[in-house]
Order: sequence, then structure tokens, then C-alpha cells
Amino acid sequence: KDLAARGITEQSDGAIVIHVAREEDNHDIPPLMYLKSNGAMTYGTTDIATIYDRKKTHGEIAKMIYIVDKRQSLHFEQVFRACDLAGYSDGIELKHIGNGTVNGADGKPFKTREGKAMTFRDMVNTTIEKARERIAEASLAEDLDDNARADIAQKVAVSALKFTELSNQTHMDYIFDIDRMTSFEGKTGPYLLYQTVRIKSLIRKSEAQNIDLQSAEISIKEEDRALALLMGEFSDALNLSIQNYAPHHLCEYVYKLAQAFSSFYGNVHILSEEDEVLRASRLLLCQKVAEQLEQGLSLLGISIPDRM
Repeated sequence: KDLAARGITEQSDGAIVIHVAREEDNHDIPPLMYLKSNGAMTYGTTDIATIYDRKKTHGEIAKMIYIVDKRQSLHFEQVFRACDLAGYSDGIELKHIGNGTVNGADGKPFKTREGKAMTFRDMVNTTIEKARERIAEASLAEDLDDNARADIAQKVAVSALKFTELSNQTHMDYIFDIDRMTSFEGKTGPYLLYQTVRIKSLIRKSEAQNIDLQSAEISIKEEDRALALLMGEFSDALNLSIQNYAPHHLCEYVYKLAQAFSSFYGNVHILSEEDEVLRASRLLLCQKVAEQLEQGLSLLGISIPDRM
């Protein structure tokens, strides 16, 4: 009734439509089907009603972000234009982040409507089981009790799922490959957990040796330079992710940082460094790397175990 009163809707062969095309369009934008001729509602009906209701219920809203299949881009363009015509989106940024599909081994999208995709619960449980296998294969957490190992397996599985999803550019399709995503090698969540835990272990060993990092200062040598400089890129990666609604920038950064630490760890003396000042400096640098990895992974919704 409100749309009709505003002169937004029109009758068309018994149906109700909203013409959303603009003179400046360089591609066809068909009318949005608001109510079918048999009175049935469409996704357009409910999406517009939801925007109307949210604004009425919640008052001032800065933006609404729809993370939905990129193949729905025309639908959201129609909906957003209809809301603009009606004044429902005044002062609100409406944004559709078109995501790619999660595909099976055959390269085809999971068909959720046909019941061919596993449930989310099954996917998580399957990934946890695979994480347990990976932990056993790598001989990790062998000195921990069953509860601790179960907690680590949970964190490894969640890191695998979240990092796989977020590290891909949002609009790109990807194949759900549980073997690859749970690996402790390569660009995966478990690899990042392992590297962060390794730094934590290094810091614990330094504490056991009574090495004082509280009063230490970082003094950059040539061998330390690449890792130290890379840490300065964190804010750039974070800003790119926020501004472009693209968490893969942050994922790429934390992966590069973990790789850089791994190279640093293999090429220089840290705990075995005889120069006490240089040893403390490098340990402090490692601690700062761990803090940055933890912050980045936390922003991605990934928790890190204390030990593995």
C-alpha cells in the first residue's frame, strides 16, 4: 500500500511491478516483479519489505551488506533501486558483496536445494575428524590430554574452514578440498596456527632461561630487516580489507608474515645467539610477530591454541 501510494508500483498483466531502469543505463534492467499475477510474493517483495522494516525498527542505519551469490547481482540492483525510488534507503549504503560458489570435487556448485550438499554440522564434524588425523600424522600434542587435543583439533578445523573461505577473493569460486585446507603446509589456516604456536613456544623457552624481554629493544640487523619491514604492512592490509569488503587482503598478509617468520627462523640464530643483546632483540621481534599474527587471525575469527 505504501509503495502504491508513492506511485512506485504499476499493474502489468495482473502482476505488480516496479520499473527501475534509468536513462543512463548501458545495459538492460528489467522491472522488478513485486507481486505475481496470482498474488504470490517474490524474493524482491521480501527483500524490500525487510529493508523497510529494518529502517523502521532500528532507526538510523549506516549500511546493509548482503553477502550473497554473485549470480544474484541483477536482483539486488533491482531491489536497491526500488528502495531508492521509495525513499526506504535514504542515508543507507546498500551493498551486495557477490560471492562465488563452493564447489565439489567435480567443480560444480553444491546444490543445497537438491540436498546434495553436506549440512554445516556435518562439514564441521568431518573437518574436525580430518584435523585429528593431521595432528596425529604430524606427531603434535602427543604430551597433552584428550581434552586438550580435542580443543586443538577444533581450533585447527575451524581455522581450516574459515581461512579457506576468507582467503579467496569473495567473487571467486573454490573447490571444497578437505585434504588441502587441513594441511599444516601451504596457504592454510592450520599452517598459520602452527607458525604462531611455534613462536609462542620460543618465547616460553626464553622465559624458562630467564631472558628479560621487558627491558629489551629491537635492534634491526640486515638479517632481520625483511621481517621487520613486512610488519609495517599490517595496517595497509587491514584498511584494504575494510574499505573493499575483502578479507582476503588480510589473509594474504598474515600468510606472508608467517612465511617470512619461517624463513627468518631457519636462517638466523635466535635462542642460540651468543650475543645477549642481539638474542633479546630477535626474541622481542619474534614476540611482536606473534602478537600481529594473533591480532590478524582474531580479526578473521580464528582462535589460536597455546600449544600444539
